[in-house]
Amino acid sequence: MAFEELLDEVGGLGKFQILQIVLILPSLMIIVCQILLENFTAAVPHHRCWVHILDNATVSDNDTGLLSRNVLLRISIPLDSNLKPEKCHRFLHPQWQLLHLNGTFPNMTDLDTEPCVDGWVYDHSLFSSTIVTEWDFVCDHQSQKPVAQFLLMAGMLVGGFIYGHLSDRFGRKLILRCCLLQLAISGTCAAFAPTFLIYCSLRFWSGCSAVVIMTNNSLLIIEWTRSQSKAVILTLIACTFSVGQMMLGGLAFVFREWRTLQLVVSVPFFVFFLSSRWLVESARWLIITNKPDEGLKELKKVAHRNGMKNAEATLNMEGLRVIMQEELEIAQMKTTVFDLFRTPNLRKRICLLFFVRFGAIIPFYGIFINLQHFGSNIFLFQVIFGALTGLIRCLVPPVLNHMGRRPTQTLLMFLVGLLILVNTFVPQEMQTVRVTLASVGMGCIAASNTSISVHFAELLPTLVRAKAAGIDMMASRCGAALAPLLMTLAVYLPTLPWVIYGVCPIIAGLLVLLQPETRHLPLPDTIQDVEDKKQFSKKVNEKDFCIKVTKF
Repeated sequence: MAFEELLDEVGGLGKFQILQIVLILPSLMIIVCQILLENFTAAVPHHRCWVHILDNATVSDNDTGLLSRNVLLRISIPLDSNLKPEKCHRFLHPQWQLLHLNGTFPNMTDLDTEPCVDGWVYDHSLFSSTIVTEWDFVCDHQSQKPVAQFLLMAGMLVGGFIYGHLSDRFGRKLILRCCLLQLAISGTCAAFAPTFLIYCSLRFWSGCSAVVIMTNNSLLIIEWTRSQSKAVILTLIACTFSVGQMMLGGLAFVFREWRTLQLVVSVPFFVFFLSSRWLVESARWLIITNKPDEGLKELKKVAHRNGMKNAEATLNMEGLRVIMQEELEIAQMKTTVFDLFRTPNLRKRICLLFFVRFGAIIPFYGIFINLQHFGSNIFLFQVIFGALTGLIRCLVPPVLNHMGRRPTQTLLMFLVGLLILVNTFVPQEMQTVRVTLASVGMGCIAASNTSISVHFAELLPTLVRAKAAGIDMMASRCGAALAPLLMTLAVYLPTLPWVIYGVCPIIAGLLVLLQPETRHLPLPDTIQDVEDKKQFSKKVNEKDFCIKVTKF
């Protein structure tokens, strides 16, 4: 926690921090597009079976006389319960007798049908192509569609665990640059994937790097920011994610072909890779990992950029060792992911954070990956949800500073759960009410995840923060992967998945109350800081009291 003193000397929020944010935020916007890409590249358009007399180019008009396409469709495709053409079956033979029914509808179960053995015809009015239309992931093969999204989430799960460890060992910046290049290559190659297997492999590889780009970029901002500004900075990052959601809706509206859209959201990462050379490694990480010379060099560089001339004169190795003596002694010890669970207070915090994040992310993806359930204009829904989540996230910092971390999270999660549960039992006919409740719920979910991120950064020490971020991301990915699988329970009870989506955040909100309050406290640097949290808080309060008395 002594690093806060050094940060105040070099400027806790100056020109350097602003430049660092400007370099980082664009990549965070585009990474959201990568994660939610299958909302559009895997969209399922309206479709029906291919039939000979309608879709065979060699059949001339004379073969069918003067019959219109609607008439030919009626005798070729059976109707479903909503009196619309079946998507997955066709008549075994043309049913010419249906032309003489004068608007009446016979019992279709008495007529012989067959699956779409010759393929499907797709409606290209919304999308010129998707991976669904290219590889025919409909009807009996519709279970293949979630595989790509699941593998992306699985990649994020694996990448968060592996690269989190590497980031703590080799640095935030080095691993970040490697992952930017990795995503640029894998994302670009995915746009030219000849088979679904290759596409899924590349999406898994993209997921491994996407999680690191999110976490390490955030860490490079947070670890250079003083405690008083953390909530604002984290909210700015969260709002960047919302802007990315809106951007994806606009890009998908312009680029309707899935390979083009895949390419558009992948090529910019080559630019981000080149611009990342101007990022500055975290001095906090350098000092904690027993590299004080390099840390001091970065601190002087930041002081110069922030115009703190006196700070450069006072920054020296002796002063650094005096201020961070305890941290440098602890830095001699090598840390592993198991250190997160060896001490009681840190173990409790990690486990609670895992379950809280898990419970909060399930309803988020439960709603977001089902945009087509709200209607056909998914471009508009993407923009609306992005704008709404961004607006509500802007309200998080003042609420966090006024109410505290724990009450804010609990309130938001209870609202999420209640809105989902109420929406579950609203009749399907009340579409406007359902969309409104879902939109407000999405805003509350986004706000709760923002407050969780703030609390996360304040609860865990710098020494193992990247490893903990990997575990935190693993909880997110587990929840994200589970969200679509819960929809399979609708076979037994249609409302069961949504009831689970509503109950999970309510339970997570109760677990938040078991965590300590961290409002106005500096970031912990070592595991010992976490174990001595109560004693440290008391000292901080006494120090603040003495300062206030001195002013009088």
